[in-house]
Amino acid sequence: MTLSSSSSTIDPDQLFKAGSFKEADRGYAHLLRQDPGNAHGVAQRGRIALLSNKFEDAERFLSKAVRLAPDDTFSRRQLAQCYVRQDRLARAVPLLRSTGDQSDAAVATQYAGVTGTPYEMRGAQRTRVPLVCVDPLPCVEAAANGSKPKRFLIDTGATLAFSTEMAEQAGLRALSTSTSHPAGQTLTTYHGVMESFQLGDIVLRNVPVVWYDLRMPDLPDGSRPSGVIGTTLLYHFLATMDYANQALVLRRKTGAQLRDLRAEAGRAGADRLPLWLAGDHVPCTLGSLNDYGPRVASLDTGGMGMGVMTTEENAKKAGIEIDYAHPDTGGGMTVYPITPARMSLGKTVGRNVPGVVGGWPWLQLFGFETIANFTHEFFKPHAITFDYAGMNVYIA
Repeated sequence: MTLSSSSSTIDPDQLFKAGSFKEADRGYAHLLRQDPGNAHGVAQRGRIALLSNKFEDAERFLSKAVRLAPDDTFSRRQLAQCYVRQDRLARAVPLLRSTGDQSDAAVATQYAGVTGTPYEMRGAQRTRVPLVCVDPLPCVEAAANGSKPKRFLIDTGATLAFSTEMAEQAGLRALSTSTSHPAGQTLTTYHGVMESFQLGDIVLRNVPVVWYDLRMPDLPDGSRPSGVIGTTLLYHFLATMDYANQALVLRRKTGAQLRDLRAEAGRAGADRLPLWLAGDHVPCTLGSLNDYGPRVASLDTGGMGMGVMTTEENAKKAGIEIDYAHPDTGGGMTVYPITPARMSLGKTVGRNVPGVVGGWPWLQLFGFETIANFTHEFFKPHAITFDYAGMNVYIA
């Protein structure tokens, strides 16, 4: 969908909801030329800039949105997230404390407890960490606070989270707690700061981390992982999840490393796609189901045993048969099996990859519609790189 000066009557909110971010931004810009004090338009331009980590634009628009509408807690959170992604945690603290939300307050206390440079990086410019296993999810070894290396799952739909046992072994101290209610249960999350976290030849210092009673799958040897490494840590790198060659490759976000990455991607014939970061940790790009698309798709890699998750509506638009005879009600939601003939991210195609349809709350979570979530089984033959400097995804 495109927007020109002759089609400025198209509602930019509808364009944003549909995932047409550039067109929506032009629509909000047109609106603001007519009404510079429109707080919603200003906030949305900031929101769109933040999706692409355009921090200067995001900070400018979101700061103005908060001035125009002091009660806009969503824009306060967005502005806080703008600072968090740049590791300017101290700037996020007062914004999070001002929302009146207990979870925001807990995170603010955690960030206020960071002494020294957040995520200070030491060691190599690049490191390759072997995968202990690929299934049920990729798993690597890492060391917290100088402890013996433990096993952690890699999941781009997660943050950095430990089991309670791991937190105790690492000597972590809770600075704050928050409560949530997943699937009708009460979960207490502890927020703290880790002195060091070593992945291969790179050490991160002053790292915010949470821990709780994680429900995690057994590894192939019967052991339990000690936690999950998610996007809030991975976005500090040019991060490659190389399923095919069983490694996690982390590069610092420097000009030299970015040039090397692009050269390697070119030699490998990797496809380059746009990267957006939704919420605080969910990567998105453009994907298709059969001949439906390309549209915005999320890349939460933590879907064990499946390669795609979508809605009934999207499955029907894509001509995908839904197996209503075999429902699964695990996790508090009824889902039904699907096996799309074809799903694709750019030139990378998966055929007859197993998946499910369900009532996923992505629109409420992200504010825009997605065609599907591309996940574990789709990626297993490939290597996927999240370039959080240039905001591109590479698939080889």
